[in-house]
Amino acid sequence: MAVRTPDPNPGWLSDEELQQARERLPILYVEAIPVRLDGMGQVTEVGLLLRMNEQSEMTRTVVSGRVMRGERVRDALYRHLEKDLGPMAFPQLPASPVPFHIAEYFPLVGDGLFSDDRQHAVSLCYIVPVSGTCDPRQDALELTWLSPEAAASELIASEMEGGRGSLVRAALAHCGALR
Repeated sequence: MAVRTPDPNPGWLSDEELQQARERLPILYVEAIPVRLDGMGQVTEVGLLLRMNEQSEMTRTVVSGRVMRGERVRDALYRHLEKDLGPMAFPQLPASPVPFHIAEYFPLVGDGLFSDDRQHAVSLCYIVPVSGTCDPRQDALELTWLSPEAAASELIASEMEGGRGSLVRAALAHCGALR
């Protein structure tokens, strides 16, 4: 009888299982918009990740990732912030896990404000202040800090996929950073 090695991460799906799930179910994500605050708690900068997409195009995005089975939303949010921004970013997670927005991504463009051609996804969206040094990891090439006005611009929105430019503008409006 063969000894079966236990799965070191039983909450994660194989690539094949993930593809099957994406074809049948909405997938839960968390998204975070990293910000820098002044002493009065006002947003002074917004951090956007620079990545290369599957078509080898440079795009900007926010911190984003799936919530694993059995994982708390807070833990998923922290995991993705650390994965994308590095261990020294020092994110200040909200006291309550209530998101500022819930974004629903549809696989067909035109079905809603947000799109993701891989799947139907529901994303809990957060604004997260960070106070440390950000050193992007994984597939992020860099993190660019922009003024709220620049982050909300049409130029930056055009560099973001799936409607995430609208998400950034909604975050900035939510915290009163757009004038």
